[in-house]
Amino acid sequence: MPEHKIGTREEWQAARDELAKLEAEQGQRNDEIKRKRLDLPWVVVEKEYEFDSEDGKKTLAELFDGRSQLLAYNIMFGPDYRVGACPGCTSLGDGLDGSLVHLNHRDVTLICFSRAPIERLTAYKRRMGWQFPYVSTYNTDFPFDFGLALTEEQAQQIPEVKEMLDNPPDWLQEWSGQVGAELKDGLRENPGWIAFARENGTVYHTYTVTAPDPFVAPYYSFLLDRTPKPQPAEPRGWRKDEYPD
Repeated sequence: MPEHKIGTREEWQAARDELAKLEAEQGQRNDEIKRKRLDLPWVVVEKEYEFDSEDGKKTLAELFDGRSQLLAYNIMFGPDYRVGACPGCTSLGDGLDGSLVHLNHRDVTLICFSRAPIERLTAYKRRMGWQFPYVSTYNTDFPFDFGLALTEEQAQQIPEVKEMLDNPPDWLQEWSGQVGAELKDGLRENPGWIAFARENGTVYHTYTVTAPDPFVAPYYSFLLDRTPKPQPAEPRGWRKDEYPD
């Protein structure tokens, strides 16, 4: 017998109706949050940034690729990572390619950032079979200016990060080996989404969201939330070419 509660179709329907009310309330709340997100003031990006891309040096404006909106995910892959990017960020990256054509036709360019040098990003992208543009912020102020990376001093001032450095759980120590970096360096990368708009030649910063917001989590976790069995609480992640089987 399964361990979960077993009921009749009528009992299931009654419980499902109750859940539907909560889901509807959540949907209304999400609509309110979306409106507030769109109402955020835009901030002019005045500093000149130059990035390493697979096609050479590019400015922030050039990353838009002729469109008026730029949406980027910051993958945890710092210059000190000797093995590869964060497995969780990697699994999120695995789901992005299917969205490219749809976002491009809605005036949105989708890319990913990381702080590792472009040669390592290009090799990792080839290993993962990704198609989205992958841009390096190596040796630029960009990730620090926009909260996508922390200095060593900043990391020590964040209680949650300091606690993880002082008393790392087993899964985090394993993660350190997966990326090939000491935790003091690995945890300075901040996974998150950042958005920009471009109008009349001016680039504006419009939005940033970083972990632990659910939107930053790998996409497949949203699918797992709808499956019948609860998932293990331990946040262990695998790259798609490293599963034990």
